[in-house]
Formats: sequence, structure tokens, C-alpha cells
Amino acid sequence: MANAPAPISLVWFRDDLRLSDHPALDDAGRSGAAVVCLYVLDEESAGLRPLGGAARWWLAQSLRSLSADLAARGGVLILRRGPAARIVAEVAREAGAVRVSWNDVPNRPARAVADDLAARLGDLGVAAQCCPGDLLAAPATVRTQQGRGLRVFTPFWKRVLALGDPPQPLTAPKALCSVPSLASDTLDDWKLEPTRPDWAGGLRARWQPGEAAAQRGLQHFLHGAIAGYATERDRPDRVATSTLSPHLRFGEISPRQVWHAARFAAAERPAIAADVDKFLSELGWREFCRHLLFDNPDLATRNLQPAFDRFPWTTDPIALRAWQRGRTGYPLVDAGMRELRLTGVMHNRVRMVAASFLVKHLLLDWRCGEAWFWDTLVDADPASNPANWQWVAGCGADAAPYFRVFNPILQGERFDAEGDYVRRFIPEIAGLSNKSIHQPWTATPLELEAAGVTLGDTYPNPIVDHRAARQRALAAYATVRNN
Repeated sequence: MANAPAPISLVWFRDDLRLSDHPALDDAGRSGAAVVCLYVLDEESAGLRPLGGAARWWLAQSLRSLSADLAARGGVLILRRGPAARIVAEVAREAGAVRVSWNDVPNRPARAVADDLAARLGDLGVAAQCCPGDLLAAPATVRTQQGRGLRVFTPFWKRVLALGDPPQPLTAPKALCSVPSLASDTLDDWKLEPTRPDWAGGLRARWQPGEAAAQRGLQHFLHGAIAGYATERDRPDRVATSTLSPHLRFGEISPRQVWHAARFAAAERPAIAADVDKFLSELGWREFCRHLLFDNPDLATRNLQPAFDRFPWTTDPIALRAWQRGRTGYPLVDAGMRELRLTGVMHNRVRMVAASFLVKHLLLDWRCGEAWFWDTLVDADPASNPANWQWVAGCGADAAPYFRVFNPILQGERFDAEGDYVRRFIPEIAGLSNKSIHQPWTATPLELEAAGVTLGDTYPNPIVDHRAARQRALAAYATVRNN
């Protein structure tokens, strides 16, 4: 008598494009069921934010990598497009699945989709299992006595640390039981990658998406640049950061994996303990932003501090375009914006300077910058991106003091003293001396001629005067403060 076929479980992949430390996949595998793996491109469900161009490019590469990793274990990745609750339920019915598992995404729109799915599965008589998601601590565990989320990072992080180490990461399945083939879209159907024009050459040269690349990147960092991270991380002219942010954004590696690998490295090499602590606090800031989004689903559109609803933003499309294109006349800002367009990422210190320049030097609404970063960053995250912009603008949680107006000249001289970062991304002024590389307008006519620089032609003059812009910004912020 033939054995009965194994029951079928469906795993719905979301922002967790990996096989290791994947609670939903582990849940399905432990049941002994055959596993259907599904990714849904959902650009229709209410409240979900469609990906920007650079993130769409990354998603395509990441899905290819995940598909190959599944195939190596006998699995197949099914691709479908549409409202996720309806599509997942349909695939569960087509496959004859008895159980559907997914990892939690703790924000209201994503949970609304999951709740809708659970109801649909209940109507079909299919079991639903929501597993822990990609947070070190669930929002419910870090609340005030009034039940609200914390809005200041330091006490938030102390609370998270007091909870102790997160659970140990789960191992990837060694093999997956195959299931009958199901209809699947192709990545080409989704047109995630640019073609006319193909502007992704710099992304391809800079990045290798996927779980294996994420793990290699983590180990490379922990055996190298982690030493000195606490101080060197602010230097855009040096390789001193982990570059894990896009891998974390798409869940190719989990915060738990990063946490435990970093703690292990510190235990092996006590000399880097302070650097590891600083590195993990940056992971904590990511966590903080996600908790903010949990409580504030409109984080990308609404000021967390309502007083800023009356802020006197200006409208200046020409200045906005100059900022977007790296043509402000301030080399550190321009180098960062060009790095962003070329590689899909920008060094964190330079991100703060460039963002501050937009909202304070130009008095342009932070939402203009947030939207640009959303479209151009490969690590554009629905929590971190708006939370960071609100922090810089002073209208968010744990906001920077309103009187902090980054001086792009001094920031360049301090953190890119030799001008290596600026020269890398603004080759037209590479011939200037270290003294004038961050303020070309101070170079002598002879130096400008020798360097082949014609201000206002080959490189722009500053579009605003720093001192005047700073005073204008302080006056604008004073109106909010006084109110």
C-alpha cells in the first residue's frame, strides 16, 4: 500500500529573503510537510508603500538569489503579484496547503494584510501561523507605563538591552520536500530592473545582493573594520562600516544573526568590545525606528511633533534639483548625493550633512528629501528613512536640537581631511588642494586654472551662503519654538 502524500505547508516570504533564521520556514519544515515557498509583490494593499527604483533593483537580485538557494535544497520559489491576502490564500487553495506560515512585519498596514489573510485562510479551513519577525524586541515589550512606545533612543535602547540577548538564530533547512509545480510569474514579468535607460550599472558594480553575500559581508566586517568602528564610522573616506543596511532591509540577514555574531567576535577579541557595543547600538537605532513606525504608520508623511505643521517651508524646484543632482556647490554634500545616484547608498555621516543642508540651508520640506532617498536608496526602509529625516529636521522622535545646522565645510574638513571622498565622486575638482577641496570658491585663480576648475561652469558656485542660510534657518525654527 502506497504511503499517503505528505501534507503541504505554504511559507509566505515578505521582507525576509533568506533561509537561515527564518521562523516561518523553520515552522513549516519542522512539521514534516512539503513546503511551498511564495513571494508576493504587493503594490495594491492599502497603506503599503511601493518600492522606489533602487530598492526594486535590489529586490530582483535578492529574489534570484533566494530562488537559487531554494533550488539547491529541492525547493521552488513561486512568484505572484497582487494584493497579498488574496494571492496567498489563492495559492494555498491551489496547492492544497493545510497550513500557511509567515513572519510578522510589525506595522499597521502589514498587519492588516496578515489579519485579512488569516481570515481568508480560516474560511478555507487552512491553519495560519504568524511567527516572530525581524525585531530584537517586540513592540509590546518596550512600552511606557501608559502603554505608549518610547520616543527617546537612550532609554529605549537601555530597555532593549535589559531584556537580554535575543534568541539564538535558527539554522537553514538542509533539504525541502518538493511539491507539484504551481504557476509562477517571472521576474521579467515584474519589470523591477531599469532598461531604458539602464541606470543600474553603478549598483551592479557596487553590490551583490543575497543571503550568502550578507553573511560574507558580516564576517568580513567583524574580522576587519569593526576594530576602530566607534571612531572611524564617521569617516566617509575610509572603509569603516559594515555596509549591511540593504541586506538587513530585505531580510537577507536577520538582526539576531548580526547580534550574536558580533557578541561572539567581542568575546573572542575583548579589545573590540567598545566597537561592538557601538555597532550594536546602530542596530538598535534601526530597531528604534521600527518601533516608531509601529506606533506611527504615517511616519513618512506627518510630523511627529505637531508644532512643525506650521513650519515655514519654502518651495524652490531649482534648489531641490541642484541638491538631487549634487550641484549645490558644497563638495561634501555634492559628493554624497552623487554617491547615492551612482551606488544606491550614501555614507551615514554624509547623509546627515546632506539632509541637514536640504531642510536647513534650503528650508525645503523634509518630505521632499525623504521621497528622493526612498527612490534612490537600495536600503530605503519604511521606518528608518522617514524617522531619520524627521530626526534631522527636528520634528521627529529624539530629534536633533533645532540650532544644530551642520556646516558642510567644517564637516568635510573634519571627516574627509584629505579630500579623498570628495575627489572620488567629484572628479572635476580633484586637482584642488586639500585646503580648498571643501570650499573651492576660496581657491586662488591660479589654483583653479591649474586644477582645470571654472566655478559656475565645470563646478557650481554655492547656491546659498552658509552663514546667511544658517541665520535664516534659526529664524524659521524660532517661529516653531516660540509657538
